Amino acid sequence: MTTTTTIEWTEQTWNPTVGCTKISPGCKNCYAETMAKRLKAMQTPGYENGFSLTLLPDRLDDPVKRKKPTVYFVNSMSDLFHDRVPDAFIEKVFDTITRTPQHTYQILTKRAARMARFFKNRPVPNNAWLGVSVEDRKYGVPRIEHLRKVPARIRFLSVEPLLSDIGKLDLTAIHWVIVGGESGPKARPMKMEWADSVRQQCQEQGVAFFFKQWGGWGADGKKRAKSANGRELNGRTWDEMPLQPQRADCNVSLVGAQA
Repeated sequence: MTTTTTIEWTEQTWNPTVGCTKISPGCKNCYAETMAKRLKAMQTPGYENGFSLTLLPDRLDDPVKRKKPTVYFVNSMSDLFHDRVPDAFIEKVFDTITRTPQHTYQILTKRAARMARFFKNRPVPNNAWLGVSVEDRKYGVPRIEHLRKVPARIRFLSVEPLLSDIGKLDLTAIHWVIVGGESGPKARPMKMEWADSVRQQCQEQGVAFFFKQWGGWGADGKKRAKSANGRELNGRTWDEMPLQPQRADCNVSLVGAQA
């Protein structure tokens, strides 16, 4: 089962697993947990267990059925590298990715160490972009070093929800950075200077920068509907996308067209 999504930086979602467990502050108000409970109440197939980790092998071949080149966000409702997802199942996911070179797959994890171990002796398909969540200095920033070890053509950071100033970043071998504030009724605020610091560092280090949203709190520090807060940072939108380097070990990203 693949679905169209409103996430600004992708086209469709593909969830061969659903459900997860919380491991860091960015997980506190998990949108996927709330959505999974709602989908269970609606008796939606695949969500019979709510937000408990569930493998869905019947979904493994879904992208194979789609011939039109599509950008997929893999496991928007889970974490592919959760410690209870067997290596054998992850291998099946990447087998599908390998068999569908017309598609691009964006895979994001908070289990960066496991992802690095998984790919220590395995190749990464050229059409797989691998990323880590970076919500703060203590839990998020250390994940970047694990990501750097993964031989992916595109390595990216999802700095969302940005919960604090994450300080000076070493973006060597990182090609794309997404920044966003938290949404939902319990959203925690993101300060302008935190987001702008990441933007400046991306520009200085030649990394594509994408500002996704302010979320539940605006640039003025006031809480309101996410749609009212918009996507502008410093008076404009930032929709840069990475251009794929020629080699997986290339450590300088080429910034794509801006909005």
